[in-house]
Amino acid sequence: MNVLIVEDEVNLAEALAHILRDQHWSVDVVNDGGSGLSYAESGLYDIIVLDLMLPVMDGTEVARQLRAKNVSTPILMLTARSSIQDKVSGLDCGADDYMTKPFSTDELLARMRALTRRTGDVVLDELSFGDLTLDISNMNLNCGSRSIHLSQRECDVMKLLMRTPKAALSKEALLARVWGVQGESSANNVEAYISFLRKKLNYLNSRVVISTIRMLGYRLDDTGESAK
Repeated sequence: MNVLIVEDEVNLAEALAHILRDQHWSVDVVNDGGSGLSYAESGLYDIIVLDLMLPVMDGTEVARQLRAKNVSTPILMLTARSSIQDKVSGLDCGADDYMTKPFSTDELLARMRALTRRTGDVVLDELSFGDLTLDISNMNLNCGSRSIHLSQRECDVMKLLMRTPKAALSKEALLARVWGVQGESSANNVEAYISFLRKKLNYLNSRVVISTIRMLGYRLDDTGESAK
C-alpha cells in the first residue's frame, strides 16, 4: 500500500512513517499543506494521512481542493484538534475519517485498512489517452490488438503522464512522486524510464508520444498518426 503522510511535526511524521513501513507499506512524508496537495494530486497513493494544522495550506483546504479536482484517494485526518466542530469541518471538507492525537497504533492501522477496503471498488483500474489504455491492475499497456507489460516504475511514470494529459511534468516532480521524497535516485532514473517507455510505445505502434518540453519536463501528445 502506498501512503502519503502530510504532517508538519517532523518527529511525529517520521515515527508514523516508521510504523507504517513496519507493515511493509511504501510511505512518503511531506511537512506542509502545499506539498501535500501537490503529491496527493498524483493519484499514486492508496490513502492520505493528513494533519489539520499545517503551514502554507491547512488540512481542510488540502482536502477540499483534492475533492474539487476529483481525487478520490481516502483521507484520514489525524490531528490534535478534538472538538465536535473540528471533526464536522474535517469530514465536511472531504476527509473520510478523523482521529485525534495521541492515537493508538493498532486503531490507526485498523482504520487505514478499513478505508482502503471501503473504497476498493471505486479505485480506477484503467486509464486511457489517445489510442492507449493502461490496465493498472496487471500493469499492461495496450494499443489496439497489441499489449506490453510494464515494470512497476514504468507503470507509475505512465500513470502520472496519463492522469495529466498534455500537461508537462518536470523531472523533479516525477522523481519525487515515483521514487519518493526520501529516495536517493537522480534525474538520470527519470530519463532512463522515459526512454524505456518510448521504446514500448514504438513497439505498440502507438500514435501517442512522450514529448520533451524544454525547461518544463515531459508530457503525452497524440500525434494523430502511428509512430514510426
